[in-house]
Amino acid sequence: MVGRALPTSPSVLSGPPVGPAPWRGPLGGETPHPCRQWSPLHRVLAELFQLQGWESDPRAAILLDLYFYTVQFSREHSFTREQSSTFFAIVKDIHEACVETPLPNVEECYRYFTELLFCHAVRRPPFSIDLFSQEQLALMSDYVVNTYFRHFKLYKYTFTPQVRLDISLSYVGMPVPEPAAELTGELAESVMVPVPPAQEEEADSGTTAPRESPRALLREYISAQLSQELAQLRLEVEEQLRASEEQFNTKLALLEKVPNSPKGGGRGHRK
Repeated sequence: MVGRALPTSPSVLSGPPVGPAPWRGPLGGETPHPCRQWSPLHRVLAELFQLQGWESDPRAAILLDLYFYTVQFSREHSFTREQSSTFFAIVKDIHEACVETPLPNVEECYRYFTELLFCHAVRRPPFSIDLFSQEQLALMSDYVVNTYFRHFKLYKYTFTPQVRLDISLSYVGMPVPEPAAELTGELAESVMVPVPPAQEEEADSGTTAPRESPRALLREYISAQLSQELAQLRLEVEEQLRASEEQFNTKLALLEKVPNSPKGGGRGHRK
């Protein structure tokens, strides 16, 4: 019932598992050739899913491994072409659901995975079909949980695009510094800026007038703003204290004006 099936030829879905091509080393033993670590199945999957850059792109190499071992699992358990195509599409859909958002969604992905499995293991047309047996259902569930969901955070980290945020601060009341114009080449050599006599005398004497740094200006501005805010806060606190004191004095004056009632005034006289 999965919408996207495996677009491969029958040779990819059927046949024995394909491993690295052996070669005879200098000692005569058969070891995987260092230049042929990828099997023909890897190359077929890379062409079908446009992962030709797997040699230099880590994401493409990870996807290629995921697809390769999914097909190899189907071959090892003698799945039919329909079963292999459906299982491959389920794994592919789970991975796409994982990487569609940078937020943690492992519970949603696992719930979606179980829905897809039961959709292809229970006969209830037209909503579901019994393409897999109960034994195959358990095998697929254990395989995906122990391989993909065990490394779910690694897949999430690898396939989440990295966002770099550059922050620029601008303070109210501070002038924006203008970038100095750079003169290069013959223009810089031809432009001569006249130097005032006072600066020439200072340069000759070896003393220069101290320049106020931008940090000092910023520090003074922040200190002035803090002093203003503290003064305003002090006035507000004093007004609140004065208002509460007036309310307290008013209530105290009302209590003093109330006369004390005589004892037993509310009781009737006995005859």
